[in-house]
Amino acid sequence: MEIRIRYLSDKIEKLRYIDGKSDWIDLRAAADVELKQGDFALIPLGVAMALPAGYEAHIAPRSSTFKNFGILQVNSVGVVDCSYSGDTDEWKMPVYAVRDTVIHAGDRICQFRVIENQPKIDFVEVDSLGGPARGGFGSTGVK
Repeated sequence: MEIRIRYLSDKIEKLRYIDGKSDWIDLRAAADVELKQGDFALIPLGVAMALPAGYEAHIAPRSSTFKNFGILQVNSVGVVDCSYSGDTDEWKMPVYAVRDTVIHAGDRICQFRVIENQPKIDFVEVDSLGGPARGGFGSTGVK
């Protein structure tokens, strides 16, 4: 698969796989961002991409993002669809700071992968699903 990318910052490394670790690709902050506890920010990631038709990107924090920076991605996972493909459609990470923090340009703060769009679904209303009830949401216990 080929994806056209436009780098909007010279403060980040070019995107690449981390050999042997994952098929997720790290994204970096494209600017220095200082946050106080309770602040919200859209952290620029320095890239715009033209994803192929029928595909979307999912953006999630790296496993170390909270520990290192004290930020949470406010929408849990970001979804970038293939229509977000203009020259200035910069990818950003919406975050909430739980402590005072500084993120520097070039810091790896999130990651993404490209996923094929869900197939078209037709919903068929029925009187019974035919399976046994499992006891409700959260009913399988802790251990």
